[in-house]
Amino acid sequence: MYLTISMNPTLQKIICFSSITKDAVNRSRQHRFDVAGKGLNVCRVLSQLGKEAVHLTALGGETKSLFLEMSRREGIALQWVESGIPIRFCYTLIDKEDSSVTELIENTQPVVAETEGRFREAYEELLPRCGAVVIAGTKAGGFSGELVPFMVRRAKEAGRKVTLDLWGEDLLKSLPYSPDVIKPNLAEFAATFFPDAAGIPGKEQVRALCLKLCREHRCAVVLTRGTEAVWYAEGEAFAEYSFTPVAETVNTTGSGDAFTAGLAAALGDGRSLREAVAEGVRCGSLNAGFLQVGTIRG
Repeated sequence: MYLTISMNPTLQKIICFSSITKDAVNRSRQHRFDVAGKGLNVCRVLSQLGKEAVHLTALGGETKSLFLEMSRREGIALQWVESGIPIRFCYTLIDKEDSSVTELIENTQPVVAETEGRFREAYEELLPRCGAVVIAGTKAGGFSGELVPFMVRRAKEAGRKVTLDLWGEDLLKSLPYSPDVIKPNLAEFAATFFPDAAGIPGKEQVRALCLKLCREHRCAVVLTRGTEAVWYAEGEAFAEYSFTPVAETVNTTGSGDAFTAGLAAALGDGRSLREAVAEGVRCGSLNAGFLQVGTIRG
């Protein structure tokens, strides 16, 4: 079973317009409302791929019951602890006239002091039942900087496969425990490892660092780059996986999460890293064809 984790759950409103005019009334042509968050999206896609998956998160506020009911209706296996704060709302605005996708994301309040202890206890209870752990996305305020490294360490001590779709301090502090795969996108990778660079570093700089990370931390590195070829490294090898972008997209939001799910599922099946990247690309491309975020079925 796969255990997916996110510490910043979302209620996602997706609104599609023929065109958007600033400072005017804009009426939507289509909309939907879903439970979301990077780890939950990964869990949804893993389930759609036929994998047994459970999602661990922290919930609170007046919409907690709604979040739980919507997850139940989707068949998402959810384990949660009380956060003491409202669940954030995120809005995706799709403008068909210029094919733009705009994300409006609410900041969350810090979780209450007891939340992290509850979260660690729930994680320890779930870990023995799971063969692989996927940690994705940012933390809400109030969680310590030691929580993600703690989960990585405990999973590796238990012999579990660990995939990290995150960046920044959470990634840097987790690397000493040798996660199996790290999968930020290229912009997140640059912000984490080249914080003072003016823009995205070149391919050779990225290649050298990826191979260094592989050697020092015994992990594989997968870097998504939107519609451009995926860069990946394992052992002493650095390569890229080229693909044809989807000709017509509906909503690209969540395609990275669908990629992570496909990648983790293929690796769990014992497939090579290149084959897993190909499955990630397939799932990410499928997601772009649906209005809902983090899905390969719609």
